Amino acid sequence: MRVIVVDDDAIVVRSLATILSAEPDIEVAGTGTSGEEAASLFSACKPDVVLMDIQMPGGDGLSAAEKILAADPAARVVFLTTFSDDDYIVRALRLGARGYLIKQDVATIASALRSVMAGQSVLEGEVLARATALSVDGARPRREEPEMRGLTEREREVVRAIADGMSNAEVAAALYMSEGTVRNHISSILAKLGLRNRTQIAVYYYRG
Repeated sequence: MRVIVVDDDAIVVRSLATILSAEPDIEVAGTGTSGEEAASLFSACKPDVVLMDIQMPGGDGLSAAEKILAADPAARVVFLTTFSDDDYIVRALRLGARGYLIKQDVATIASALRSVMAGQSVLEGEVLARATALSVDGARPRREEPEMRGLTEREREVVRAIADGMSNAEVAAALYMSEGTVRNHISSILAKLGLRNRTQIAVYYYRG
């Protein structure tokens, strides 16, 4: 997979590039130190995954992600940051980010990127805990959400399974259907709810 790495700390960029380049299936296609560079690098390098910080000069990571996803809604954006602030988490996931990782756990970055390439979303433990807490604090009954009425009962079951963090294979096993059928349901759900990816399905379910 081709990855671009963007962080305002040049030392962090070099370290991440070295760690990821050591993986046989990962190529670091470009590096940058600002949000503006992230958007330019995405356009020039056509990476499979964008790995970047949130708070950066020259346009922050959230603004860069918004531009990238506007240009390519299928883009895979993963945030690697020291911040687990509630507002950052919600904004990042609602934008359509595929992952939100904390820098202290760099040993798991490569495997996290592979999970993203496989179609999954990745949330580091502390972030997952915060996202879950936010969902509990802000959740409303599902039946009160008009958008859910446009989904079939089977699609609602898939939404709930995704919100529980299940992979496509796990959803298929739990709901006794093939992975192909799961993918078809997800495509239908995304179209009906106007969402981009599985992460946004989970955020939608919890936050409405």
